[in-house]
Amino acid sequence: MSEPSNPARLPNPARRPSWRGPRALALAAGLAVLLVLPFYAGSFWLQAGLFAMSAAVGAIGLNVLTGAAGQLSIGHAFFLAVGAYSYVWLAAEPETAAGHELSGLGLPTWLAAVAAVGLAGLAGGACAPLAGRLKGASLGVATLALVFIGQHVLFRAEPVTGGVNGRAVPPLELFGLRFTDVPQPALVLGVPFGGLERLWYLGLAVLLLSAWFARGVLRSRPGRALNTVRDNEIAAGALGVPVGRYRAAAFVLSSMYAGLAGVLLALVFQRTVPDYFGLALALDYLAMIVIGGLGSVGGAVLGAVFVSVLPSLLTRYGDAIPLVAEPGSGSGPSPAEAARLIYGAVFVAVLLFLPGGLLGLAARARRRRAAPPRNGPGGRNQAPPHTSPETEEQPA
Repeated sequence: MSEPSNPARLPNPARRPSWRGPRALALAAGLAVLLVLPFYAGSFWLQAGLFAMSAAVGAIGLNVLTGAAGQLSIGHAFFLAVGAYSYVWLAAEPETAAGHELSGLGLPTWLAAVAAVGLAGLAGGACAPLAGRLKGASLGVATLALVFIGQHVLFRAEPVTGGVNGRAVPPLELFGLRFTDVPQPALVLGVPFGGLERLWYLGLAVLLLSAWFARGVLRSRPGRALNTVRDNEIAAGALGVPVGRYRAAAFVLSSMYAGLAGVLLALVFQRTVPDYFGLALALDYLAMIVIGGLGSVGGAVLGAVFVSVLPSLLTRYGDAIPLVAEPGSGSGPSPAEAARLIYGAVFVAVLLFLPGGLLGLAARARRRRAAPPRNGPGGRNQAPPHTSPETEEQPA
């Protein structure tokens, strides 16, 4: 008869370490760093951070569509272009630039920003029947066509878009605050607050609100319905979930996120050019959500930071990195090409070894630390009380 196990050595679910406290502390520390960063960081880091914030907002929207609803979309760049160019056209005054007569409505910039997000949502609604009827590769090919059609329109509609040369972006004005550089910027704690510093806090607020809203959607009844549609649409229909309607709603919401990211991106760039909103940008967004982790807000933000900041880092520190050459020199891959090679390799590695993305890697580390101490004569770890990886890697 075997000896009874020592109850004191058995894993006690009630004593399972809680990660909510450390996670909350880590989030608070990260937020504090982001809040004080404009007082210490230079323009390079602020601009790279703003690009990452814009990318994160767009990636969150794409993760709602692809990660939660299971709808493959390669046309995210099209909706970013709709948001960016709609803001420029709605906010700009009619002008003449490079020999072209450019039109504009001259609306208040804050109203133009809101309307641009709404127009992106309308564009998504116009494409929603595709999302309601198609899925998988068929929907991916259909949305890919949007990118090529959109770029053709951007090049040809010169009175609205400025054609190949693009258009200057009117700076945003909100509550009397102008988000651009001024001759004599205000001093805050001795630091001159120019356009980048002001945009930093605007972008941070937009990102936090976007993440909070998406997190609420994914954790609520619509989010659970989207997950059911993704896993088994027949079962979802049998449970009373209107599959087509939920897919269309996810498409519209994702398009509005893309429009918001496009407005923020235009404000940071200060100029819109059609070449930027091409196939490469659409693939970048797919890489963001796969590398970070499908179906979670945190994964979208993590992947967006990785994909968007890496080219800037390689450009700045390319001299110290072997095999990276100056752009146009022809002696090696440029920083942008090297960045694509690196995150392409990471993309493949994540697909092969990390199904949950970089966020899944963090969840795996937490499970390993939460495992009970070595027990028994064999010295092997007992299985943790929660053995299902899906329990830890639930979408946010």
